[in-house]
Amino acid sequence: MTHARKITRSAHPLLTRLRLYGSLIKSMQTALLLVTGVVGYLSAGRALAGHGWELAGVAGSLFLAISGATVLNMWYDRDIDARMTRTCWRPLPAGRIAPAEALALGVALTALGVGWALAMDPLFGIIVFAGFFFDVFVYTLWLKRRTPWSIVWGGVSGAMPLLAGRALTLGHIDAIGLLLAAAIVFWIPTHILTFAMRYAEDYARAGVPTVPGVYGFRVARLAIALSSLLASTAMIVAAWGVGVTAGGISVMIVLSAALLILALTSILRPSQQRNSQLFKFASLYMLISMIIIAL
Repeated sequence: MTHARKITRSAHPLLTRLRLYGSLIKSMQTALLLVTGVVGYLSAGRALAGHGWELAGVAGSLFLAISGATVLNMWYDRDIDARMTRTCWRPLPAGRIAPAEALALGVALTALGVGWALAMDPLFGIIVFAGFFFDVFVYTLWLKRRTPWSIVWGGVSGAMPLLAGRALTLGHIDAIGLLLAAAIVFWIPTHILTFAMRYAEDYARAGVPTVPGVYGFRVARLAIALSSLLASTAMIVAAWGVGVTAGGISVMIVLSAALLILALTSILRPSQQRNSQLFKFASLYMLISMIIIAL
């Protein structure tokens, strides 16, 4: 009994540390990007039978690379996070993880993820690295603190997991893969701008330029409506291209119509409640669309 208690006590600090590390990778965001990568792999018609290890490699390498990029973003943005009510509790601004430790973790996760991807297939690895490069160097380090349109490059990085997964299956980048990637690039503003409007005061306090902060909420809502239209159109055309059934296409059309109605309603009758509904539905729309394409 005494020995068991000693083991539990000695393991406790490690578990605590792992939980802190887990909060650095933004699990929901990482999970959604991981899903798109797996969908990209399956969208080219790769059967699961006999390819389980390859699929595990796709998921594992993407998880590590995405997590590593996210940790590095958190490391660099720790000063911004400290000034925002929404993020000041995170481990880095709260002082529960040292910056050097987070930097080492981010570099290690990224190196493992990108290295694993390159070992699986050079093209797959290059696209995974491109996602990391656009996310960390172009979006976070270069543009995020300079222009509200940094979200476009954030969207490009968000599209790379899907493009990488499909390219691994096919051995090349094709038009449908680019169309699916474009759907994600166009969907990103709907996700980010609704969030930026909800926490507009936080972003202003941190000195981060956002579309609603620089151009106003109406321009942000118009951008959301346009991006939702482009995203849903690209998604439906891509779904048709990969051979989704008429039933699946019909579901996607209904979901797209609902997304557009919410976006237009937020313009005509703006409110924080409608903004929150649009934010949540946009994520649900992307998740269901990815599942339909995968199936």
